[in-house]
Amino acid sequence: MNSIPFCKFHGFGNDYIVIENGRLNAETDLSKLSRRMCDRHTGVGGDGIALLEKSTVGDSDYSCRIINPDGSEAGFSGNGTRCAVAYLYYKNIWSDKYLCLETKSGIKNYELLSREENTFWYLAELGKPKQISNFEFRIPDYDGPLSIITLDVGNPVCVLFVENFEFDWRKTGAKLEVDEHFPDRTNVVFVKVLDRSNVEIRIWERGAAETPSSGTCSIAAAVAAAYLGETGRSLSVRAVGGKTEAVWREDDEMLITGSAELAFSGEWPKS
Repeated sequence: MNSIPFCKFHGFGNDYIVIENGRLNAETDLSKLSRRMCDRHTGVGGDGIALLEKSTVGDSDYSCRIINPDGSEAGFSGNGTRCAVAYLYYKNIWSDKYLCLETKSGIKNYELLSREENTFWYLAELGKPKQISNFEFRIPDYDGPLSIITLDVGNPVCVLFVENFEFDWRKTGAKLEVDEHFPDRTNVVFVKVLDRSNVEIRIWERGAAETPSSGTCSIAAAVAAAYLGETGRSLSVRAVGGKTEAVWREDDEMLITGSAELAFSGEWPKS
């Protein structure tokens, strides 16, 4: 085959190009492929590639790797893996209600809640947060210190609590992503608490820059808000692209509910 079949899905605008690993040549440079395909001017356009294959680990059914638009590999993506799982249902490769997915950051569990044509809704169990710490921080163009929570939810995330988004949060996100305190770089999410059950966020993703939504950043925002006592453990996380329902259970398990919708399918020429 001289081309690579793919499907592009998105979770609240956070878009991923889903490919079956068996469709690639053994010598394929994944970093180069992702940079080319994810380019929004000369490629397919996307916030990353989700690479699927059958799993050989434990009781997991499939495995998924996430390659960022800059060619680096992510530990995990809440929306990216949800798009990958939706691909398996869309292609009639998988039909059970439950699916266990092997990822670089561990096995995640997905439950299909509903399907309407090519839009799929899932409840995902993402494991427990790690390495939670908090401190105060000052940034240019913002009045007063900010509360910051750093944690690992499969990916490292730096959560900043703000009163509004009327400052250059993109510039701040870009600087924090590569700050010396984060040797592996970090996702950055800015959180505005609306009430005990709702927060609004803006997202700067490691390796992808600004994105309209992010599953990992959404659950990180929810965990951080509950950790500080700003909200309860169950809340709606409102991003530019849509609303993710997030729960940090009393046993520390993290859950998110969200959709994955088919954008289009196509073929990419092999180089």
